[in-house]
Amino acid sequence: MATAYGPDTRDPQRSGSGPEDHPSVKHVVPAVLRAPFEARTWREFGYLLLSLPISVVLFGLAVTLTSASAGLLITFVGIPLLAGTLAMCRGFGAMERVRARGLLRLRVADPAPVRGRTGGPMSWVGAVLKSGASWRHLLYALLHFPWAVFAFTVSLTFWAYGWAALTYPLWQWVFPAYAGIDGIQLYGDATHDVYLDSPFELAVTSAFGLILVLVTPWIIRGLTSVDRVMVYGLLGPSRLASRVSELESDRGVVVDTAAADLRR
Repeated sequence: MATAYGPDTRDPQRSGSGPEDHPSVKHVVPAVLRAPFEARTWREFGYLLLSLPISVVLFGLAVTLTSASAGLLITFVGIPLLAGTLAMCRGFGAMERVRARGLLRLRVADPAPVRGRTGGPMSWVGAVLKSGASWRHLLYALLHFPWAVFAFTVSLTFWAYGWAALTYPLWQWVFPAYAGIDGIQLYGDATHDVYLDSPFELAVTSAFGLILVLVTPWIIRGLTSVDRVMVYGLLGPSRLASRVSELESDRGVVVDTAAADLRR
């Protein structure tokens, strides 16, 4: 997954068979200058912000229910409770695939549905527990939480500090007007204080903010690349299931072709 903004700044959309190709789009403004204002940057930034509350809820439910299930495995109650926990994680996984499709333009095929052999409740419980996709969804719930905290903190910090420093000359007047100081304080002790209040210091602060604003989209891009890998690898069908589906599709094409030849 490339992490650079090129001439084509639209996201590669993934399906079960891989990324799709898009025609390149020519731009007059360099990518580094237009990246902070592109819809893609704001979509990915919104994805990182939403990941934190969603991952907190998912992680809390997954850990609590899995722990309770493990403690009750000596009784009959623990087995269906564990199956219900895995089913809950699959439901969150479906929501995450929709969110990745809308904000990251990442298309991931749904894993194979869980079907019991007999159609009864216990058959469904056994099918859920034997499904590798169900356990990958639980693994996603456990791994995504610490990553979501890190990505949320890094992206919001760079975004907030960048735009605040860039626009500092526009709102520096707030400090002497309402706070009784000359500006942002860099240093202070019993003998002297250092504030950002001179025209030169305002210009340097704004230039530093501009650098952060230009760098932030690339940082967000790198952070969401990890999310793409996690969603694609843990919430989609396994490689074996995808290969079996391709073989079945190819076999269907061969059978249809042979039937058409026989009819002719």
